Amino acid sequence: MSSGNDCPPQTFTKPALSEKEAAELVDRVFGLNVSWLRPLPSYDDQNFHVCVSGNSNGAEGAHEYVLKITNTADSQEPELIQVQTQAMMFLSAEGFPSATPYLTKDGSIMSLESADPGNKKHMVRLLSYLPGTPVAKIATNAQLLYEVGKLAASLDKALTECQLCQQTEVSDTSHLHCYQSVLMQSINHGDLNDHNILVDCSSASLENPQYRVSGILDFSDMSYGYYVFEVAIAIMYMMIESPDPLGVGGHVLAGFESVVPLTAEERGALFLLVSGRFAQSLVIAAHTALLYPENEEYLMITAKTGWKHLMTMFEMGQEAVEKKWFETAQAYTHCTPAPSVGGC
Repeated sequence: MSSGNDCPPQTFTKPALSEKEAAELVDRVFGLNVSWLRPLPSYDDQNFHVCVSGNSNGAEGAHEYVLKITNTADSQEPELIQVQTQAMMFLSAEGFPSATPYLTKDGSIMSLESADPGNKKHMVRLLSYLPGTPVAKIATNAQLLYEVGKLAASLDKALTECQLCQQTEVSDTSHLHCYQSVLMQSINHGDLNDHNILVDCSSASLENPQYRVSGILDFSDMSYGYYVFEVAIAIMYMMIESPDPLGVGGHVLAGFESVVPLTAEERGALFLLVSGRFAQSLVIAAHTALLYPENEEYLMITAKTGWKHLMTMFEMGQEAVEKKWFETAQAYTHCTPAPSVGGC
């Protein structure tokens, strides 16, 4: 689903703080004076864009953050939230545009707080605000699709090679047992959808804008998996809003393989994995929307085009779709930098 988490729904309470309560929480936990805040969309947590002016001790300067209040179920797994946050900190230190936490008044990266009228416990973090425009809100071109693929591979490669991540708890979602002996293992971000990647324009050209990634959001779906899982997820999500959805895959694949080349077996699994991610996302979103109808518009973003794209893939057939993807990716071996939408 283009708007976020694709894990099966579980019993949880989504936080529902008012803006006043959120501002008081920032002051109480982090010692910061809120100038203004506004709600941000979220799948099962509650997020606020927060601007603060100094702190309770009178320090000057205005700064922007995201107040993230985690749902009750995930708040019961502090070790997992800590791993996600440490991964974000590691990536930021490695030069990736990833958020970092503002420490609580007692020097922690998060705090378990009573944040509901029912006295339910929610884990609270204050993360640096990342500027930029979600990919979902712009018209993608070949250069941007290539950059998304390159980002997916670079991010997974950094996480996989990070000794910190290798020694911590990340869920294992290795389900394709018949492929396990031939797929390259990695740590996956797991949700590089078009709302979780922020970009800004690095050129003034209106006809051929050039983009750079300015923010990577939502590490709650990190898992042990395989490199090919990540590129399949990225291809699927970049197809959602594209006017040429079947043309997306080759550009994303080319960017990914500029960092991590896939084996013949991994390429052979790609069609199945992209189709499977579509099916997973669409079915889980439909079910979750029945459980939480108040969030239906956000939950059903992928469904607007997803079923159509999935059916088109199967109507065209695996061989034809792969041929289109692989020929597009192959063209990049003769093009530097990435080709424009019309070719080299």
